[in-house]
Amino acid sequence: MRRTRGDTLRRMWAVGRWIVGGLVLVVIIRRAVAILQAASGSHNIPYERWYGNWREVLIASTIFLVFVLGFTWPRRRGEWRNAGLYSAFLVSLFTEMFGIPLTIYLLAPLLGLPAWTFGMSESHLWAFALDRLGLLSLQVGVYLVMTVSTVLIGAGLCLLVVGWATVHQGRDRLVTEGIYRYLRHPQYLGLILVILGLNIMWPTLLTLLMAPVLIVMYVRLARREDEELATVFGGQFLEYAARTSAFIPS
Repeated sequence: MRRTRGDTLRRMWAVGRWIVGGLVLVVIIRRAVAILQAASGSHNIPYERWYGNWREVLIASTIFLVFVLGFTWPRRRGEWRNAGLYSAFLVSLFTEMFGIPLTIYLLAPLLGLPAWTFGMSESHLWAFALDRLGLLSLQVGVYLVMTVSTVLIGAGLCLLVVGWATVHQGRDRLVTEGIYRYLRHPQYLGLILVILGLNIMWPTLLTLLMAPVLIVMYVRLARREDEELATVFGGQFLEYAARTSAFIPS
């Protein structure tokens, strides 16, 4: 009875992963399409309507956290440390994206502007910078930022899902097929792409500072896993590692 109940919970969690994964992809794609298809300037939302939306902070943070932890559940101390920092990255990002724009509060006085100048479009700070420099209009800049960031985030989430599914099927053997034919660490690459994509979509001072720390931590974690796999599988892993890159598809 206990085993049956445990098996049922595991199956429900497995199904839940895919449901959350689908929700994340749908939310990202719908937001991107809504902005990219909008008429010029019609999609911009003023400061007072965009910020202070704590319901959106809670929803976005919860969905992303469940997705990331669901497909990269930590097992060791180093992984828990990385997961904790990644969670802090996501929560701080969505807090500034929908709740309190601390970066804008610091940036606006330096530019001689009031904070309420930054509506939804102006808060895409890379697009705003391109507009201020006279390189691209704000509208075109938002299109560019949303397109690049959506591609990176979508690719990163897909790598997380595909990497998890492949390893889950492989159980306790050395997995070298599927996505692992081209990459040794597709899930870590996926997490890094999501970090880069979110910082392109909505940069904040805190997430820009956290990004290189997180990336270095995942690179180190990947190296540690390589050492462990070499110890367990010996020459089989060394031969695999010699022909397969860690993060750059080969």
